Amino acid sequence: MTVRVLISDKMDPKAAAIFRDRGIEVDEITGETPEQLIARIGGYDGLAIRSSTKVTKAVLDAATNLKVVGRAGIGVDNVDIPAATARGVVVMNTPFGNSITTAEHAIALMFALARQLPEADASTQAGKWEKNRFMGVEVTGKTLGLIGAGNIGSIVASRALGLKMKVVAFDPFLTPERAVDLGIEKVELDELLKRADFITLHTPLTDQTRNILSAANLAKTKKGVRIINCARGGLIDEAALKDGLDSGHIAGAALDVFETEPAKDSPLFGTPNFISTPHLGASTSEAQVNVAIQVAEQMSDFLLLGGVTNAINMPSLSAEEAPKLKPYMALAEKLGKLVGQVVGDDIKGVSIEVEGAAAQLNQKPITGAVLAGLMGTYSDTVNMVNAPFLAKERGLDVREVRHDREGAYHTLIAVEATSAKGVRRVAGTLFGNDSPRLVELFGIEIEAELEGAMLYIVNTDTPGFIGKLGTALGNEGINIATFNLGRRKARGDAASLVAVDGKIGPDTVKALCALDGVRKVVPLSF
Repeated sequence: MTVRVLISDKMDPKAAAIFRDRGIEVDEITGETPEQLIARIGGYDGLAIRSSTKVTKAVLDAATNLKVVGRAGIGVDNVDIPAATARGVVVMNTPFGNSITTAEHAIALMFALARQLPEADASTQAGKWEKNRFMGVEVTGKTLGLIGAGNIGSIVASRALGLKMKVVAFDPFLTPERAVDLGIEKVELDELLKRADFITLHTPLTDQTRNILSAANLAKTKKGVRIINCARGGLIDEAALKDGLDSGHIAGAALDVFETEPAKDSPLFGTPNFISTPHLGASTSEAQVNVAIQVAEQMSDFLLLGGVTNAINMPSLSAEEAPKLKPYMALAEKLGKLVGQVVGDDIKGVSIEVEGAAAQLNQKPITGAVLAGLMGTYSDTVNMVNAPFLAKERGLDVREVRHDREGAYHTLIAVEATSAKGVRRVAGTLFGNDSPRLVELFGIEIEAELEGAMLYIVNTDTPGFIGKLGTALGNEGINIATFNLGRRKARGDAASLVAVDGKIGPDTVKALCALDGVRKVVPLSF
């Protein structure tokens, strides 16, 4: 089956070349209206974008075959992430392709502020020679405050340390060990504001970071501070920033990003000691090539091999890991389906346990597969992307447990479902490292393949029951493909998993329930 990708924004030609080299059919159609994109998108498996295309809920609703959206760049503000997740569409970005470019732009703006370069240039070209007017400051020995010490922030830190600056950073996700590795000091935000001579922001825009440099926080800064933002508009209260510049408390500010873009009438324009650039952080020829190559490779790996890299809405799974994890994920999904169909709507929580060889693998995709199987009981459009989202919507408590021990099987995945009736557990292993097999069913040892149409039957262990069951199925015109039986003890509870040819209707279920000793009959589908 042909895999198709649409490139809807202008992108380096190397992206399309990579798709074609990997055997993917690609169309480069840019500049379309939202209505045109909605009319076109239904035929594509992948959508590669930059910042112009808006992937709205309306677009996603029309994208009936879409599996992945790839953003050539970092920001995904133009993608409706919740809607994509609900539709089961993976959203990827390329956070490293333009990291150096953005970091270098921040350093360039820091130098421009320190030496008032734009104003000095304009003055000199106007025929003035105002040498005494532009008295700058050195960056050597100054303290640089990083708000955000992730990928780009850490690159800025390394450049600043090379300039003999002292670097302090506020980042809740920065570990003390990582701070030591970077050669920087981790501090709280108030401490950074008090000490920094230069502040540069490198954090995404979230509810927690919006206006992180508010009027109140700007008032806490050191007098004469210089502020740079190459990250996201909305991190700084722009009106408060202007007040700080006008009062002289803030010595200078340089923004590459604005709360509203394109910025055509910002109140900051014309303010002394203010520098602006039109969102140029990622705008170098090298960066444009890098992000185009990266997004094409990531999307190809996902569409062809199942590899997930730099996804916003699901765990990463490298192209190398995907083949190794594939049989484990198949087993996990079958176990989730079994639990979902037998226990039903009453499930309040689920625990996914791995041991043996499975415990050495990336557990997140295994968890995602269990949830995809489980939530498929409630929806016919579930996959590994939206299953965790749907589970959260239902208030399902999900736990992951990893055991280093190796038990009776070289590898084992167990799923425990908690409901008002207690905890129900199923477990499975792989035969020959690639054949999923059930080995435990609600406390009963039983070996079975989970394939096609099946019946789960609970009965009292009595002589002659299997014969009666076979006769009853024969009377209904149902042929048995395989029969798997287990019990807790003689004359106690017994459980059967019967694979049959064809679907099981309600009349057949009713007939089986009428057999002596039968307590439960559940039709299953795998």
